[in-house]
Amino acid sequence: MKLFKKTALAAVLSGLSLAASAMTPIADEGLSQVAGQDGVSIAASLNINIGSFTYTDTDTTGGSISFNNIGVKGLVAGTLDIINQSTFETILTASGVTFPTAFYGGGDVVQMAVPADIVVPTAALVDVTVGSIRMGGHAAGVTGPSFGSIALTDIDLRGTKVWMWAH
Repeated sequence: MKLFKKTALAAVLSGLSLAASAMTPIADEGLSQVAGQDGVSIAASLNINIGSFTYTDTDTTGGSISFNNIGVKGLVAGTLDIINQSTFETILTASGVTFPTAFYGGGDVVQMAVPADIVVPTAALVDVTVGSIRMGGHAAGVTGPSFGSIALTDIDLRGTKVWMWAH
């Protein structure tokens, strides 16, 4: 008899715990009252190397130029959030931009942003380098007419925002 009572008690307690954790639907009105953290943070340490980029002029006098040993390095951190129509329109108005609702259809918008307040040491900002620029499509390391090289340093993307929506 004691075994039967213990088994019955265990079954009742198990049933209560399952009922307590069961998922129940929430109406839209109730869901609008739920507060929480949304969005995703993204960070990337860029280390991109492109062997060469060649521009070729195809007219009769022809010619080409090659940009060799292209590198992109640096730290990029960003957020991915869903913002509502009111917030989106407030951001645009503050920037002096006006999109007619018909352009994006109204509603929620996905915002990808590089936060303006993120602390990034100057040494970690994005740099773009082109090792050599040569005439005639010469590959890197091959002698030929040269224009030297290019370096774009300390490219600061903080404060950049990109929006995306479906249509």
